[in-house]
Amino acid sequence: MDNVTSAPSPSTGPLAGLLVLDMSRILAGPTATQLLGDLGAEIVKIERSGVGDDTRRWGPPFLKDAEGKDTAESAYYVAANRNKRSLALDLAKPEGQEICRLIAAKADFAIENFKVGGAARLGLDYPALSAINPRIIYASITGFGQTGPLASRAGYDFMAQGRGGIMSVTGERDDKGGTPQKVGVGIADVMTGMYATVAMLAALQARHITGRGQYIDVSLFDSQLAWLVNQGTTHLMTGEVPTRLGNGHPTIVPYNAFEAKDGMFILAIGNDSQFAKFCAAAGEPELAADPRFATNSARVRNRDAVEENVNRLTRLKTSAEWSAILDPLAVPTGPINNIAQAFAEPQAAARGARVSQPHPISATGTVETIGNPIKFSDTQVTYRRPPPMVGQHSREVLREILGFDDARIDALAESGAVDLGRSEREAVA
Repeated sequence: MDNVTSAPSPSTGPLAGLLVLDMSRILAGPTATQLLGDLGAEIVKIERSGVGDDTRRWGPPFLKDAEGKDTAESAYYVAANRNKRSLALDLAKPEGQEICRLIAAKADFAIENFKVGGAARLGLDYPALSAINPRIIYASITGFGQTGPLASRAGYDFMAQGRGGIMSVTGERDDKGGTPQKVGVGIADVMTGMYATVAMLAALQARHITGRGQYIDVSLFDSQLAWLVNQGTTHLMTGEVPTRLGNGHPTIVPYNAFEAKDGMFILAIGNDSQFAKFCAAAGEPELAADPRFATNSARVRNRDAVEENVNRLTRLKTSAEWSAILDPLAVPTGPINNIAQAFAEPQAAARGARVSQPHPISATGTVETIGNPIKFSDTQVTYRRPPPMVGQHSREVLREILGFDDARIDALAESGAVDLGRSEREAVA
């Protein structure tokens, strides 16, 4: 069973004992550090004094308190910031910068997503931190990378999806009135965070050999191009420009959303044998012998004719009836769930897709997040709720990690370099 706790505690995860200086915000960097935190690393999230991560204000919806009022936690913020402690600093002040350097001296990882050159201006770039700690692994996430003609431009998920090509192959076909569409979540951010995590763990393995950390440059644009996968490779191999196919697959037919008697459902036929089984189950086995449809290559070339015939047959039964017929034949079929239906799936419950964590100011006393999909045989994924307050853990981080006494912490707070936020006790009161 996964370990669910309400506050930071010793972790049993595979990355237990590793310390991360998280100077990132929004989604790509926080996705990477949340994953590291799920796997047991200790994450110190640097937030801007009095303001915090931008996504705290990206709502509604916001988590409701016991009086039904909005709290400072948006769903967007909660999605990417569990397993972290919030240290609120004013990085414009030398004292705030120095605190980051002191943490970096003890850290295994540092990650930031300032604009290109921003970390250097603060004295928090890789050359500065690696001079203090040669073992540190430092990842920079930007819109377009540290080099190239667009390096100085700000980059956001929507821009990366547009410039990086994925929108050109997402949406209904031109001849059906379609237009380019972005993916319904910030997938360029999320995938960049995933690539950053993989890179940091690879650098950790390299450090086991060399004894030294290294610098990692990851961008939304580069990552977006990388996960064009077969569509991108099709263009590189043939020179052709892939186009939008709605829910259709560029190289497998029939693999689409089709019309049942009660609405749309998915039929994902991956080979000739499955197509023959479908045709037989639908009462027209002769379709599979038609030269236009007998092989996948032929079906791709005759896509419209195939899909017209499949739709003609699928309209005769409900999606549940098709599932009852085709599931025993191992012909892939399934519903098109909304998000509520997806989380209500028995399979989602069996796999721990929802995680409920204690929360001091929530109306329900809990906050729910999406479970980590990784399942280990020996170690555990750990869940600790996102910090409700900006700077909630400032005092304890300075005390526990840097050994500052209360007098020194209070002086830093008085100077404005540190924001001590409010304790949970004060928040509840």
